[in-house]
Amino acid sequence: MRVHSSITSISWIPSEAIQGGSRVPFDVGFTHYDDPPPDRIDDLAELQAADRFRFANVLEGWIDVDSSGRITGHGCGGGGLMGSTSVRLAGLRHTFQAVALPDIRPTAEVGDGWVRFTQTAGGRTGLPAPRRVRRRPFVQWQAPLVWTTLSITIHADGRAEGTLAGASRFPRHWVYDHNGQLSQKSGLTEFRQWWRRSFGLHSPWGDEDSEALVTAVETALERVLGGQLMHRGGKPRIHRHKPGAILVYQGDPGDEVFLVLDGVVRAERDGERLAEYGPGALLGERASLEAGSRTSSLVAVTSCRVAAVRAEALDHSSLMELSAGHRREEQSGTWCENGSPW
Repeated sequence: MRVHSSITSISWIPSEAIQGGSRVPFDVGFTHYDDPPPDRIDDLAELQAADRFRFANVLEGWIDVDSSGRITGHGCGGGGLMGSTSVRLAGLRHTFQAVALPDIRPTAEVGDGWVRFTQTAGGRTGLPAPRRVRRRPFVQWQAPLVWTTLSITIHADGRAEGTLAGASRFPRHWVYDHNGQLSQKSGLTEFRQWWRRSFGLHSPWGDEDSEALVTAVETALERVLGGQLMHRGGKPRIHRHKPGAILVYQGDPGDEVFLVLDGVVRAERDGERLAEYGPGALLGERASLEAGSRTSSLVAVTSCRVAAVRAEALDHSSLMELSAGHRREEQSGTWCENGSPW
């Protein structure tokens, strides 16, 4: 019997991932942000042709299992797909094709009843840009490197577990399971650090990778409410928080709802960790539903960006449904970490 599985990552640039002066080329239309990829991939080639992602990584694996449950063979395939970057200037449009670097695929790990495959794919982004260097000519026109490292473990009993094992700190990386369903997201983008460091040795093609902070996918309800918060709930206030910062304190009054744009936020009650949430999570609704006081503290686990609006700007019944889901998560101590299976 042959058991197949796969894992795919798509990397894209959301508007909230870039701050400060670095936004200027995007905001004036010289280049563009990306619309969020779909929740399900049906045709990756079609998305590539439509310029829907900057690059993708596809890792496919298989094992052969005999009648006694022993693994008798294995193999893997797939590879990276680089997108392009279109720029506009003075009415002219030009597309820069990204440059792929060789895929890195170490020898598969074979254990007792399982095989683990790993693959790194990526390359140089499509648009060259200047960066300072220490030696002459002191400025180089070279794009930084982008990559993801995917891992998939296939068991003799048919189970498969996949994860985003490493990734460049920019852009945003979304991960899809064997059925093409969105299953994980990178929790943090760090544009400035990526722009300054992701060259040469500071990459998997040199001597280092960057561990990926992986978070769960937000619910469909959060996605709807998040869209309302950003586009129909009045202009949201965007706050930046350092690791360890307290967004709200348990017991304090409050009527704002928060949307995590980037990074990871933890809910705590009486000093006990309840759950951790990544980009797309909507938090803080219970204060507006339960006597106007915060039922837990919200703490920045990483550097993060959070949008806030008054709860009254969002649909009341939807906030009640969201609150019920958060109660279940807190009771089970739900949180996400690198390596969580789908």
